[in-house]
Amino acid sequence: MTGFFQQIYIITSKIPKGKVSTYGAIARAVGSHDARRVGHALHANKSNLVPCHRVVFSSGSLAPGYAFGGPDTQKKKLIAEGIDFTPEGKVDLRKFFFQFGDLKHSEDIPD
Repeated sequence: MTGFFQQIYIITSKIPKGKVSTYGAIARAVGSHDARRVGHALHANKSNLVPCHRVVFSSGSLAPGYAFGGPDTQKKKLIAEGIDFTPEGKVDLRKFFFQFGDLKHSEDIPD
């Protein structure tokens, strides 16, 4: 597969263990503003080599439609990688957000 979905899979594969990104940040990393389409691409992904579990909403919430077993499975995978959750069940993006721009960790939370 080529095109937009393939770009999403490539950029998502760059998120390291112990970090997360957001649908919007991934969209911007490939020159788009369509976070929803990023979600469609990740939901259509069939490869376990693309770490879709490392993608969350901009609030730090998990997606209820996580394609590989639902949000409970996504949360277990993130915890296994050292990611903590707030009492509200969200990822603390100030601590765990991965910035694509220069592929360094960032303290800046995306819009």
